[in-house]
Order: sequence, then structure tokens, then C-alpha cells
Amino acid sequence: MVSTKKLGNANSAGQITGRSPRQIAWRRFRRNKVGMVAALLSVIILMLSLFAPVVCKVLGINPDELNLDVIDNSGIPTLPNGGISLQHPLGLTPGIGRDLLANLLYGSRISFTVAILTTSLTVFIGLMVGIVGGYFRGRIDDYLGRFTDFLLAFPAFFMIVALSEPMVARIQDTGLVKGNSARIVFLIFFLSFFGWPGFSRLVRSQVLSLRERDFVTAAQAMGASRRRIIFKELMPNLWAPVIVVVSLSLPGYLAAEAVFSFLGIGIQAPATTWGILLDSSRRFVTVYPNFFLIVAGSLVLVVLAFNLVGDALRDALDPRSER
Repeated sequence: MVSTKKLGNANSAGQITGRSPRQIAWRRFRRNKVGMVAALLSVIILMLSLFAPVVCKVLGINPDELNLDVIDNSGIPTLPNGGISLQHPLGLTPGIGRDLLANLLYGSRISFTVAILTTSLTVFIGLMVGIVGGYFRGRIDDYLGRFTDFLLAFPAFFMIVALSEPMVARIQDTGLVKGNSARIVFLIFFLSFFGWPGFSRLVRSQVLSLRERDFVTAAQAMGASRRRIIFKELMPNLWAPVIVVVSLSLPGYLAAEAVFSFLGIGIQAPATTWGILLDSSRRFVTVYPNFFLIVAGSLVLVVLAFNLVGDALRDALDPRSER
């Protein structure tokens, strides 16, 4: 006869521990080595951008300090390797001789500000419109759907290019913001305005499926209000696509800001962004390729890291994924 003690040990050894969806997703994400490395790199980049003044002070570099004494008549640094040394880890910018690493760190603050605010506004509007259209359906869904189709029909890139100067002037006329601040407001507003329709379509399709589930039907049968159903039943089940869209939209808007600044319709000098640095580097690309390669490589590295994190999150949050 098996003793009670041995039976208890056997039951405890064979006990199955349940895991929540969050724990399962985190376990899948940890198994993705590329995603973990990309996530670590993304966090480091964000921290360097956030604490750029502290980092520059520790390294002893200044984004506004000019080194004209080591710049020749053509604007090229006369120091070996473009000035790369312990005093200037990435060298000097051609033309005026500023520290390149300091300018990259400070320039990333504006770029990340535009990208983060645009992503937040895009996700918020798309989430609200998608939930309202998918849950209420009927005429509300029809009106929102036609308006979404109307916005999707516009070529967003050309609209932003065409409206940049008159809209920036209108924003400045309000007296609230001036100069580059008006251009930042313009980019955030118009990128969000043309960015939310696609995300709202995704949320709407998810809500149409969720509202037919048993837990929503049970909540309705128990007399739950629409507000409770939306915020307590639907929204917690929409975080997976929201997280994926955020992780993929952030690098997209980061690259978009660089492109518009490069074209001269975004942030302009004397402010510094990665787009402005990239625009400056093209004038010296044949005689001083290091400047272009460092700036372009930094932008590619950041965008690639965030995209890899988004891919890893998508695989981890997808219940049908084999990873």
C-alpha cells in the first residue's frame, strides 16, 4: 500500500502550473534571441537619447562647441580619421567642426519626440475609432468607414509636402509656437492625421470578432453597460495588436521625420535632427564618406532594432506562432 506521504509527493511532482497569456508571451519573446538583443539595443538607444546632456557631460563633449581651427578651407577636418579620438569618439562634422556623437545624441531627442508623440496620437485615435465602429456597427460604422476610406484615398506624402509651408505659417500666426516648434507640431499633426485610418481598420476587425465571443455576450446578459464592456471586456483583448503596431510604427515615424527634415520641409537648422545631419552629409559624401556612413548607419541601426522588436513581439503575442 502506498503511503500518504509518497502519494502527496507524486501529486506535487506531477502538478501542472498554469500560465497567463502574458507569461506565455514573455516566455516566447525570451526564446527569440534576436528580439531580446534588439530590445536591449532599443532600450539603450532610448536611454542615451533621454539622458543626452548627462552622457555628453560625462564624455566631455559639447554639441555647440566649434572646432574651426582643425577645419580646412573645403570644410573637411584636418585631423586623422575625421577627428575620431578619445575627445571626439565619432569624429567631427564637416563645415563647422562640431562633435558628431553629441549632435547625434541631441538630434535623436527631437526625432524621438516626433516619433513617440505621433505614434501615441495615431494609436489613440485609431483605437477609439476602431472600437466605436466595430462595437456599435450600423450607421455609425458606415459613417466612420466612409471617412476612413476618404482619408486612405489621399496620397499622404504629397499632401504633407504640399501643405507644409502654408500650414506652418498658419500655426505660427496663432502665436502659440514659432519656428521649429511650429514645424514639429505640423509633422505630428499631419503624420497622425494620415496614419490612424489603417490602424482603425485593424482594431475594427478585431472588435467585430470579439463582440461575438461568449464573455461579451455574458457581460451583456448580466446587464453590463456599454462603457464597461468596451473598457473592461474589449480593450484588454486589444493590447496585443496595439503593442505590435506601436513597436512597428515608432521606427517608421522616426524614419519619416528624417526624410522630411532631409527634404527641407521638416525641422530646420540651427536645430539638429538625424535628417538634418543626413542632409549635411550628402554634400561631403565624396570627399568625407565617414560622416555619411556614421549618420546613415545610426539611423539604419535604430530603425532595424525597433523593427526586429516589433517582429519578435508579433510572434510572441500570436497564439498560432510556432516560436
